[in-house]
Amino acid sequence: MVGTRATSPEGRRSTEGLGADLHLDHLDLRGRHGLRTSLMDALREAVRTGRLLPGAQLPSSRTLAADLSIARNTVADAYAELVAEGWLTARQGSGTRVARRAEPRRAPTPGSDRVALRRPTPIRTSDTRFSLLPGNPDLASFPRAQWLAASRRAIMAAPHEALGYGDPRGRVELRTALADYLARARGVYASPERIVICAGFVHGLRLIGRVLRARGVSTVAVETYGVPQYNDLLTETGLETPALPLDEGGTCTEGLRSLDTGAVLLTPAHQYPTGGALRPDRRAAVVDWARSTGGLVLEDDYDGEFRYDRQPVGALQGLDPERVCYFGTASKSLAPGLRLGWLVLPRSVTPEVIAAKGHVDWAPGSFDQLALAEFLTSGDYDRHVRAMRLRYRRRRDQLVAAVAEHAPGIRVSGIAAGLHAVLDLPPGTERSVIAAGARVGLALDGLGDFAHPSARPDSGRDGLVVGYATPSDSAWSGALAALCSVLPRS
Repeated sequence: MVGTRATSPEGRRSTEGLGADLHLDHLDLRGRHGLRTSLMDALREAVRTGRLLPGAQLPSSRTLAADLSIARNTVADAYAELVAEGWLTARQGSGTRVARRAEPRRAPTPGSDRVALRRPTPIRTSDTRFSLLPGNPDLASFPRAQWLAASRRAIMAAPHEALGYGDPRGRVELRTALADYLARARGVYASPERIVICAGFVHGLRLIGRVLRARGVSTVAVETYGVPQYNDLLTETGLETPALPLDEGGTCTEGLRSLDTGAVLLTPAHQYPTGGALRPDRRAAVVDWARSTGGLVLEDDYDGEFRYDRQPVGALQGLDPERVCYFGTASKSLAPGLRLGWLVLPRSVTPEVIAAKGHVDWAPGSFDQLALAEFLTSGDYDRHVRAMRLRYRRRRDQLVAAVAEHAPGIRVSGIAAGLHAVLDLPPGTERSVIAAGARVGLALDGLGDFAHPSARPDSGRDGLVVGYATPSDSAWSGALAALCSVLPRS
């Protein structure tokens, strides 16, 4: 335990929130995860357990750094990231404080003004030579040799009972490895008992949809832009999917107060597909909504490992593990064909999801689960992600440079993270650019392909969602040249 005595910038003891020692129970200054990560974990735990109350003022970065004998920048970076995640707030002149939570209140029952519109039909041709469709990593870069070695080690060490039906939650080896990795890399509060292994995001969402319907929930709010198949899946489950507005600060979670909904599906760390991170006050607002109404937040953390120009934004789940269902997969970090995903669930939801999954539900095989567990614990997973992060960042930079050279009037956005970028197009040109791409053998998706059916045509943006991770290294230059050849020049 490390005790720090908070003072004012002038060195005098403050009378508001800074008079008591700030005890950081889990701060390991020699920890293998680094000083900043260790400090952030300790502060999260202090807030989560209630030792740091909402509104409590924290020591200045200078004071805390001096008390811990660490660099001031380390403390400042930790504070800044926790502000971005919604744990803390910072205002000029008032210092850094623990974020406040709204008072519980009931959401009013709204009317419905949804307008059903048909989504654009994707343009595909049989002679496609290049693909810049989002949603896939570079499959040619799958670490086959390392995966084979991990599989061999896992199979040789597997107990005989691994060949049986086993625990419907999945292999304990994988759940244990994931609990450690997610806490370290994504700030997720996880334990093996609260993790359920599933066959990708769709499988996990189907399970949660069953649970919500069994609970009597009829509506799940979604984002204005998202994966259409996910909305369709919820609809097939019998759930309505009203859309929340979206702006530069991310999804307008304040709108949940006007909806009679039991859950909300979000991509808070990297909105799909527009690319922004959910603003800190909106992260806090969605947690407040869930606490005050008993609702659930369904967090899709689909590409959390890939951040380039900013510090990683931790998972929303860390703010309230009892109100957030966390979804993760190996689809972007490794390959979607592995069919390996996971849910980190609130305690109250875990038994219901296990019951919905059952003992005979389709799920990844034991050996694949054991292989991923070995891949994680051996460090191969971290090494692969670091290598791919560098590779994807180079591609992103090449994409931005090529667009600036060949079509300088086009803005490229959503590039601080992830495996895709958004190219804003002149109004009314989206479908024609996609059609031009098809004529030169290039597969493209437009923003309109991801718009919610209720979105009004005049409220949308024309643009391309360019998956720069998708092509292999040998196809990348050709795909980029084909893209530049069809972009409007002015």
